[in-house]
Amino acid sequence: MNHPCECFPLGDSALMLCFGDRISPKINLIVHTAAKQVLEAAYPEIIEMVPAYTTLTVYYDPCQIQSAIPYEALKEKILNILQTLEVGQTNVGNLVEIPVCYESSFAPDLDRVAKHCRLKTEKVIDLHTSATYDVYFLGFAPGFPFLGGMDKRLATPRLDNPRLTIPAGSVGIAGEQTGIYPLSTPGGWQLIGHTPVSLVDFSNDPPTLLKPGDRVKFTAISSREHQEMEAQR
Repeated sequence: MNHPCECFPLGDSALMLCFGDRISPKINLIVHTAAKQVLEAAYPEIIEMVPAYTTLTVYYDPCQIQSAIPYEALKEKILNILQTLEVGQTNVGNLVEIPVCYESSFAPDLDRVAKHCRLKTEKVIDLHTSATYDVYFLGFAPGFPFLGGMDKRLATPRLDNPRLTIPAGSVGIAGEQTGIYPLSTPGGWQLIGHTPVSLVDFSNDPPTLLKPGDRVKFTAISSREHQEMEAQR
């Protein structure tokens, strides 16, 4: 394996693989490629894997490992798999297009972001829809995608005073990342648009539209198109 990797125990039923300490598309791609390779090994003792920015956490059942030290046994198996890890140039997931309405009624912070970035609102929208984003991981709320790959010219700090309620489907910016609120929750991201697409449906399997390793492309729509799409859900 040409990619540095450290392994740590998390209690007696999980281990964490760390591939670096810097958030980047390259390292995150390594994380998701490693997750895919371990998943394909189909070890019965593995319960779940959770990829994040630079780490992959593996939850396992120690009772299914025939060893006095289950962590060491599983660690050895996984590191052996990763010796042949090959990382391509593209992500391992699907490309998902998400329509977003950037009109003022759906974008309470768009003007603030434009002012902070010293850009016209039209340029903010153009930059936000021009990029293809990597789903680094899901967190904070069920199905909330932390997206990497945003143009750094759009980087804007979180709100000084977070909102108590943010509508589900709101698209926001925080620092150098963008994301989508899948559920109505409190939050402090700068809201620049809204999607009529549902990101979470607990009656589905899996319940989330996106998964870590996917890519996202935003497309701008009008408020009328937004209304029509919402009515068809």
